[in-house]
Amino acid sequence: LKLARFPPGFWCPGAALASAAMPNFTVDQIRGIMDNTDKIRSMSVIAHVDHGKSTLTDSLICKAGIISAKQAGDARFTDTRADEQERGVTIKSTGVSLYFEHDEDDGKGNQPHLINLIDSPGHVDFSSEVTAALRITDGAMVVVDCIEGCAVQTETVLRQSLAERVKPCLFVNKVDRCILELQMEPEDMYGRFRKAIEDVNVIVATYNDALMGDVQVAPEKGTVAFGSGLHGWGFNVERFAKIYAAKMGVDKEKMMKRLWGDSFFNAKKKTWTNVQQPEGCDSALPRAFCQFIMTPINQLMRAIMDDQKEKYEKMMGTLGIVLKGDDKNLTGKPLMKRTMQIWINAADTLLSMIVTKLPSPKVAQKYRVENLYEGPMDDEAAKAIRACEKEGPLMMYVSKMVPTSDKGRFYAFGRVFSGTIATGQRVRIQGPHYKPGSKEDLNVKNIQRTVLMMGRTTEQIADVPCGNTVALVGIDQYLLKSGTLTTVEDAHNIADMKYSVSPVVKVAVKVKDGKELPKLVEGLKKLSKSDPLVVCTTEESGEHVIAGCGELHVEICLKDLREEYAQCEFTVSDPVVSYRETVAEKSSVTCLAKSPNKHNRIYLVAEPMDDELCTAIEDGKAGPKADAKERAKL
Repeated sequence: LKLARFPPGFWCPGAALASAAMPNFTVDQIRGIMDNTDKIRSMSVIAHVDHGKSTLTDSLICKAGIISAKQAGDARFTDTRADEQERGVTIKSTGVSLYFEHDEDDGKGNQPHLINLIDSPGHVDFSSEVTAALRITDGAMVVVDCIEGCAVQTETVLRQSLAERVKPCLFVNKVDRCILELQMEPEDMYGRFRKAIEDVNVIVATYNDALMGDVQVAPEKGTVAFGSGLHGWGFNVERFAKIYAAKMGVDKEKMMKRLWGDSFFNAKKKTWTNVQQPEGCDSALPRAFCQFIMTPINQLMRAIMDDQKEKYEKMMGTLGIVLKGDDKNLTGKPLMKRTMQIWINAADTLLSMIVTKLPSPKVAQKYRVENLYEGPMDDEAAKAIRACEKEGPLMMYVSKMVPTSDKGRFYAFGRVFSGTIATGQRVRIQGPHYKPGSKEDLNVKNIQRTVLMMGRTTEQIADVPCGNTVALVGIDQYLLKSGTLTTVEDAHNIADMKYSVSPVVKVAVKVKDGKELPKLVEGLKKLSKSDPLVVCTTEESGEHVIAGCGELHVEICLKDLREEYAQCEFTVSDPVVSYRETVAEKSSVTCLAKSPNKHNRIYLVAEPMDDELCTAIEDGKAGPKADAKERAKL
């Protein structure tokens, strides 16, 4: 297994350490499990900016043995670019394939699972990256900061995921701040958590899709986890229900319902009630969630932080937490972090939630095929996507281009929906403008290599069956941003992605030295490949205009253009925001215009176009390129 290869001039704190921790799996193990579609999960991590996506992803990557436990939380392994580490925000979504063994309590012991995880940015300027990530995954981990609650961008990304028919589950992050900074009481925390969960469910219910069934999240269903990504601990109600069910001798399902919501345990009578203060009690009973889950966590964390050695050592003994080696000498925060990681590890909780609650490709593609495929639902390609068979015909969607260490070349990153893609295979590369039967936007080429994305590095692999994400080498010349790869002659395209933002901030660039113009033109071509949303055009005046969807987006694009793609100096004009005006209602005045010879008069009234015409123009039926005779028939 090769160690991380970094592009020259790339320095990242902890890079030396990151490469030292060897993954506890090999490419052959991953390849072996890829054939078993039931054991694969593809998921993206989505949230508002700074709610802790990359930090949470670290705990999963640490569990797979790619980074060490000491770094987890600070390394932000999926922020691969130097400017991402510097700014502390994710700019590009990054894919990692992780191999885990998980025991599903079905008597079969530890079963291997493959998780294709994509960490996506939260900033509104990069929401096109989120769309690209959601297209090739089946489940989404929505992260919500329990102090800030459900924010603007949470709603945007959640809406995108539901539009793509991606099943959500929720992680309530930064619980450590509630306990240590705000020193909240367990009952107040319960209120905070409940509000966050309700807000998410309101959005889910608003944009729900009948085919997906009920995808609302609920702690008693086990689809909500709580914890702290930075400290690497987390739990869901199911985890504690297992412990208490064994202790009290009741059913786990029953216990899960009792550990959330209005249920209280009356210790005197040894009974459960749903009234906070039943008769014969002089004080209100604590809620079961607070009494059995939050209070022990609270007490343990505070005892360690206040250095009450006897108290926490006794608690560790009863909870069965055993510290090994150097961990025994730790005190204060490092000790608390380590203890919580041993007791309720975030990765284990997330893992069981991902494996048991999110759908496998085989299940998900049955209800996603209508959104994914443009052609008729009964042709060969649609059936292949629905069946998700590795022996079937190849259907693959490339959702984005990932820059390689080789300047100006890209990996085409996407997901195989049916069939198997192999090195050297001959495929039809269909761009977004391809229509079945025509030759426009179609190339039939061989694939040079298939590789697995592992965050900063890539791993060579011979072939990849359906349900997995993969990066391809050598087809970046034939695709602009996204497209469909297939072996079926009459296959339609996999539908192009719909973005929730549009590029409106425009800047003009011009080279300082006229000799370098070809460099800039070449650079612009590469730039428009690298980002799903950026639009590079040439105006009539000969200016080169770059359009992005916000100032930060444009700034990052220009930085990439200067350092990576064009490698020449250029000047940038002030941002030009193009205003879009529209007609809201029929005009009250009739305008009159006369022709130059004063013999003809034109009377004009403006009124809004109906939706059908707008759709026809967008689809190209009534667009400028449509055939005049065809347009007349509309």
